[in-house]
Amino acid sequence: MSSVTALLSRPRRPPMLGRRGAFRLHASVLVVLLAASSAPTPLYALYQAAWHFSAMTLTVVFSAYALALLVALLTAGTLSDHLGRRPVLAAALLAQALAMAVFATAQGVPALIAARILQGLATGAATSAAGAALLDFEDPDRPGRATAANGITPVAGMAAGVLAATALVQYAPAPTRTVYLPLLLLFTAQAAAVLLAPETARPHSGALRSLRPAVAVAPASRPAMALVAPGIIAAWALGGFYSSLGPSLARLIAPHAASATGGLVFFTLTAAAGLAAHAARTMPARPVSLAGTALLIPGALLTLSGPHLHSLAALFAGTALAGAGFGAVTQGALRLLLPPAAPGERAGTLAAYYVLSYLAMSVPAVLAGLLTNLYGLATAVSLYAVTVILLTLTGLVRALRQARTA
Repeated sequence: MSSVTALLSRPRRPPMLGRRGAFRLHASVLVVLLAASSAPTPLYALYQAAWHFSAMTLTVVFSAYALALLVALLTAGTLSDHLGRRPVLAAALLAQALAMAVFATAQGVPALIAARILQGLATGAATSAAGAALLDFEDPDRPGRATAANGITPVAGMAAGVLAATALVQYAPAPTRTVYLPLLLLFTAQAAAVLLAPETARPHSGALRSLRPAVAVAPASRPAMALVAPGIIAAWALGGFYSSLGPSLARLIAPHAASATGGLVFFTLTAAAGLAAHAARTMPARPVSLAGTALLIPGALLTLSGPHLHSLAALFAGTALAGAGFGAVTQGALRLLLPPAAPGERAGTLAAYYVLSYLAMSVPAVLAGLLTNLYGLATAVSLYAVTVILLTLTGLVRALRQARTA
């Protein structure tokens, strides 16, 4: 009897997820993180109408998220290698839930910027930890699946977030609240679920030292980073433009189009990116990256022609091509960068990739907002497209020279 009592009184460990369940959980975390990042895009027109702020302010709101995410990646990008994946990810997801609450109660631009900053910090800490956990939980019988998932889930999440938010803007009451409340619940549930996953990182000393701002690319991944950097910069610069000023561009081209049109621009980009990343997941990484970089050129040219032709068709066609290039570039780049990295270098290498990506996404977007204020949106689009094309050509020339040398 005493033995039975002892057995019943023994503290029970919570049930652990298996490898497959943990893999799916961390993939879903990346999807929801990026869905939340794109959810405000269809709401920007509502915020502008209610609070009367300029295009420059809009790009500052957008870039507050990206720059805060950069700070988190530079400081906490490798924190999960030291403290463990579970505590870092659970804390970041709870911070995301708090950010959603701030969004839902925002009454002006300062609150919107504060929510974006908190969201960026939480996303930066969570993204590298969740992406590294995907690699940790990869099925040995299915190599490459985790790298492919790291390329597909972010763009799939952005597409899902902007589509759901666009639908809520169109049909739901009080969309500036109803967009964020489901995300708040999802982040809270995921924070609890993460604590049931096995811990894959061995906690060790050096956590405080790891908070010093640094970019930690695995030595074996550095040649690949030098090769794919121009394509990454061009692709994410286009992504930043469509995310921040895409709805404004749609209104410039077709002032009387449905309010959902602006959100559908960014959805087209991310949906095309997700489809391209999925289609390219089994193809050789280097040709995929090169082909994606090349697709950015006609995408930028068609986007440039949209305001001059007053054609939404040209805008959406250019967006789809740019999205396909974006998806191929990210898929190829991650498959070149991550496999050479040792397990203890994965979070740092993934964080370095995102540092480069979000710098390319945020800084040009702010400059585009400034150019829009000074010269108008059509001129800003032209200058932006030319810059992206030059970056793309630089990447292609560098890749072809390297291939010839090899």
